[in-house]
Amino acid sequence: MNIDTTIETEAEVKNGSKRLIFACIAIVLQIVAIVLVNLYFVEKAVWFSIATHLAGAILVLFIYNENKPSAIKMTWILIIMALPIFSIVFYLLIGLNGYSLKMNKRFQEVDGKLLPLLTDGDEPLARLETIDRRAANVTRYVRRMSSYPLFDDTAITYYDDAAKGLEAQKEVLRKAQRFIFMEYHAIQDAESWHSIQDILVERVQAGVEVRVFYDDMGSIGFVNTDFVDRLKAKGIRAKVFNPFAPGLNAFLNNRDHRKITVIDGLVGFTGGYNLANEYFHLTEPFGYWKDTGVKLVGPAVQSLTVAFLEMWNASAEGDEDDATYEQYLPEVPPCLSAQGFVLPYADSPMDGIPIGEDVYISVTEYAERYIWFVTPYLIITDEMTRALTLAAQRGVDVRIITPGIPDKKLVYSLTRSYYHNLVRCGVRIYEYTPGFVHAKMSVTDDVLATCGTINLDYRSLYHHFENGCLYYGCDAVMDTKADFEWMFEQGKEVTEDYINPVGAVRFWYLILRLAAPMM
Repeated sequence: MNIDTTIETEAEVKNGSKRLIFACIAIVLQIVAIVLVNLYFVEKAVWFSIATHLAGAILVLFIYNENKPSAIKMTWILIIMALPIFSIVFYLLIGLNGYSLKMNKRFQEVDGKLLPLLTDGDEPLARLETIDRRAANVTRYVRRMSSYPLFDDTAITYYDDAAKGLEAQKEVLRKAQRFIFMEYHAIQDAESWHSIQDILVERVQAGVEVRVFYDDMGSIGFVNTDFVDRLKAKGIRAKVFNPFAPGLNAFLNNRDHRKITVIDGLVGFTGGYNLANEYFHLTEPFGYWKDTGVKLVGPAVQSLTVAFLEMWNASAEGDEDDATYEQYLPEVPPCLSAQGFVLPYADSPMDGIPIGEDVYISVTEYAERYIWFVTPYLIITDEMTRALTLAAQRGVDVRIITPGIPDKKLVYSLTRSYYHNLVRCGVRIYEYTPGFVHAKMSVTDDVLATCGTINLDYRSLYHHFENGCLYYGCDAVMDTKADFEWMFEQGKEVTEDYINPVGAVRFWYLILRLAAPMM
């Protein structure tokens, strides 16, 4: 793999930026207005001050008894103690993760129809149990808590570069006969997307049903507001998830971070990359961008199809749902080249179950020899920190790769603030020096690996709609391991630098960590 280490300045993107700036200013002004009104009433009415503090105390009790990580609860409790007036509004905006009652009900209704259509996966699970009971337990948890099953008849191919994944994706898209589903956090109306769009338009003209679904916040700096209309004019069914509007919205904090492509229910793609130029080296604002993905061929693709249909049908109240889902879940023959086991799964903030984090903790506890992670952002709970450090202390080789060049400097500093507590317990930290690493993966003991959209940060683990793929006992596991070894060679180990950070730096990290659950 050749690397161009030239670092360019970030490309100036004007599409949608004005709307983003306007919406952010409007939200800030609303919050400021509410706070000023509250302060006025506090000065003029003692009863209002008493009521506000009483509401804050009740909110603290509510938060304390929530089933959330201690770090999240502690941050909110401290804010409420310091700013009781402001905190109630702020908690309703950000803290009530996924608790829009209408949206929650909508997802429950759609999931109640969709998830039962998935195979039970009992036979593959029984087979894996005879080979590796601990690995079977990990997959059993995912099945019980998210309804996504295990497969042993699906081939998986690993791509160590997003550009390779995109080319494989376009090759299959050209062969689509029935339908194409594409769901991405970010789509940029530029060269990389245009090469895909040309194929989609050609397939529409051939009678193929094409749907495109993207997150508004993720794409807001990449597309104009008429992007959906332009796609529809070309015959492509298009939707935008959770439009970012200038108003206080309890659901605003929950974004669609999934990356899914499904072709005819037979072939599926997922991984870390969005459909924007920087992911495929057409621009390099942060050095050499590192991202990865996987291709699935076989029955397991139905899980990606269900994940897409969930978001498409549940995302907007009042939209017309699909009359039937079965038409998009054809009976797929086993793939003759299948090896091992594959479990694609999705995670939702609506159910209050952190499947993504639980999988990462489970594979960490599974490890006997090594567990390696790569993530663009390292902002983790005490529970995840404890799992990693316990593994290191019992002799497991625990390593984490993070970016060498940041895309967000404040988040980069926050990522580094987590190094000290990890490295003092034996975890090794590497930074990918050629540029920004956006991959989200793990590999364990040469047998188990994960690849998907789930970062090791609060947003992915608790706030966003995500998806991932767990795979066991196949060539893709060793391909994933080989890519990790390549990243170790390209990067720099910084473990020793963070065993004893200097006082001023450590104090700055402590301040950043306080705000971590909100970032």
